[in-house]
Amino acid sequence: MNIAGIGALLTGQPSGGPQQQQVELALLDSTLDMVQENAQHLVQMMERSVQPHLGSSIDIRF
Repeated sequence: MNIAGIGALLTGQPSGGPQQQQVELALLDSTLDMVQENAQHLVQMMERSVQPHLGSSIDIRF
């Protein structure tokens, strides 16, 4: 997330103007990217969890 870029958009602008809309859209875009990335990681974790043969046996020797 580019906080500096968002801050630059807000300086000196009245609230509710087109600059605020740009900020809102930038935040929405960033949030959407994070949600998509989290969903991909969740799918990967679920795919790994359906392999019951992994980790089912441990051989410990002393």
